[in-house]
Amino acid sequence: MDPRGISGIYTECSGLPVPVCAGVTELRVGDHRSFTVTAEWSQSDLVRGSRLRFTQQWTLIADSNDHKAITAVLPPGPCAPVSGELLSRCSPIRGLRAVVRETAGHQLLEIWDSHGLRKCLNLTALNKHGRVYDDAQFGCLSWSECETRLLYVAERSKTTSAETQDGESICGKDRSVYCEDWGEGLSSKSVPVVCVVNLQTGSVSILQGVPPHVSPGQALWAPGGQAVVFVGWWHEPFRLGLKFCSNRRSALFKLDLDGHCECVSGENLSVSCPRLSPDGTRLLYLQGRVFGPHSQCLSLQEYDLESRKTSTLLDVVNRPQTGEFAGVYEALPSCCWSADSQRVVFSSACRNWKDLFVFDRRTKKVTSLSNNSSSLSKVYGSWKLLTVQKDLMVVCCSSPNTPPTLMVGFLPSAGEAVTWRTLQKPVVTFDLHWTVLDVTPKPEEDNIQYSGLDFGAVLVKPSRSHHGVKIPLVVFIHGGPHSQFPAEWNNTTAGLAKLGFAVLMVNYRGSTGFGQDSILSLIGQIGSQDVKDVQRAVLTALQSDTTLDPKRLAVIGGSHGGFLSCHLVGQYPDFYRACAARNPVINAATLLGTSDIVDWRYSSVGLQYSYDQIPSAEALATMLEKSPITHAAQIRAPVLLMLGGRDRRVSPHQGLELYKALKSRASPVRLLWFPEDGHSLARVDTLADCFLNTVLWLQQHL
Repeated sequence: MDPRGISGIYTECSGLPVPVCAGVTELRVGDHRSFTVTAEWSQSDLVRGSRLRFTQQWTLIADSNDHKAITAVLPPGPCAPVSGELLSRCSPIRGLRAVVRETAGHQLLEIWDSHGLRKCLNLTALNKHGRVYDDAQFGCLSWSECETRLLYVAERSKTTSAETQDGESICGKDRSVYCEDWGEGLSSKSVPVVCVVNLQTGSVSILQGVPPHVSPGQALWAPGGQAVVFVGWWHEPFRLGLKFCSNRRSALFKLDLDGHCECVSGENLSVSCPRLSPDGTRLLYLQGRVFGPHSQCLSLQEYDLESRKTSTLLDVVNRPQTGEFAGVYEALPSCCWSADSQRVVFSSACRNWKDLFVFDRRTKKVTSLSNNSSSLSKVYGSWKLLTVQKDLMVVCCSSPNTPPTLMVGFLPSAGEAVTWRTLQKPVVTFDLHWTVLDVTPKPEEDNIQYSGLDFGAVLVKPSRSHHGVKIPLVVFIHGGPHSQFPAEWNNTTAGLAKLGFAVLMVNYRGSTGFGQDSILSLIGQIGSQDVKDVQRAVLTALQSDTTLDPKRLAVIGGSHGGFLSCHLVGQYPDFYRACAARNPVINAATLLGTSDIVDWRYSSVGLQYSYDQIPSAEALATMLEKSPITHAAQIRAPVLLMLGGRDRRVSPHQGLELYKALKSRASPVRLLWFPEDGHSLARVDTLADCFLNTVLWLQQHL
């Protein structure tokens, strides 16, 4: 197919809207009860080269006799574009809507009610702080109980702040002083402060008393409105990259408005996602280890605000049995409690799926909410909770052939099934076939320390193929390495399958969703165990599906997926015909001094890390030994490299190192350089360019 046709298919796949958050409001008139569900969507627009945001609303009519039964879903109104919104949050009682908006270089705080714009503050002109944080790591917007104050996090002002405790000026007072930031994807975040705006007076104040050694974020009001709770990340002796890293030392703090601050969680741990129960008596949060795997199985903790005691609701799952709950691996949505404050709803990875779960504090049991609807569980491989309010759950469901679908259902009583209602079906579904493979390593590939582990993969391919013509197979490897390819909608996979390729998405040992033992098994084994797992998955797929062409195989991936892609074409030089790698790790030894997550460079190869670590010859030799560059001389497959010039996690010089090694041997290699993009290569125009060039590369060499 020519470039125009390829771009057309990519536009069709990538241009479909994806729900990113949702909210629920309730209206009671006599015995009648209705709900308004507001969903915010994101949609890529290749014409603008940007992502659009828009909202859509539905009205749900509840049964007058059974308020947990929906009798009607009224058609939604037209989509309303959301221009310049960074943060938004509705107040729980009066339904006021707070919006932090970017316009003409200024950040505004707007308060909207049923009559229109009620108040607008120019936060930039007030000059109390720097830019408001709108990222998922630190950002927040929290209403007080009286709905007269708002809480958010912003960068500390560079012109009005006092000196630090050691007497040195803070970042910005001397433009020559180096200013640390929080790494990849957070390069504009350095010194966050907790801010309170009084909506009655229009004044903004910076809360004092935050310990000087931590950076605050994810703040919310404590009951009574006289204190706030926040997560504080240690930034001493220096900052390490935070994005995608749930292993950073952090704690839960309670800060009174008079400046008294106390730590209410264990200090040598990693915590995130504090969520206050509706009755205001308990705080829920996630907890994990410091250092080691940057993403891990987390425990669910509960802090009782009255007794000041902490208890574990869900512990880390080391090795789940088949069909059992596999642990918590991802952030909690902002609203995850049941109305009676007794149950917690969340979504999490479970082997090759993403499932929806509820934990009951009274019975101590965790239950799947999708498996009890067998017909839907066969359709959707991924269930992601957007919100649960008034016991009404709003969920995004998808599969490799079914783009995101918005569904709602009431939280059921114990033992009962959810009655799901579809709010918004995707504009189109795709004629693709997908299946989940369970893969068992050969005895010689078993990990002695963590023996008996298996893993999986998701195979997606065209439903129809030309008679007698086998389908070329693209092996798609996720990064991380501690992440997952669930059986959900994926633009790249769908586009490749529409173009006639089969795609195998591999969840090698070390992927999330298979228990903590699986994650730990990869430590010290990168470049060998994960490489063998991908190869084993490919052989399993070829043996189980005779429509796949074993002579036309390619491998693609980004970050650690690029690391594995380059390993595979080096360790199995006669097996693969092409490779496309995005920001790959090529030489872990030369990456050591340039990555924002230097701790992972040690942990990944099985070495202990400390902040005062000095590289040794032995450590560097171990890193080099496990790197793809050691196999560069054996690479025969043509290699396409795609690099982000602003990558803070894996320096683009990593890809350049392989590029030069292959060029010196006259091996086919092509390099695409995106100077304005970072590690994820996530800009809309970059993603389109990478897809087009990857497909052309595969077509040329397969």
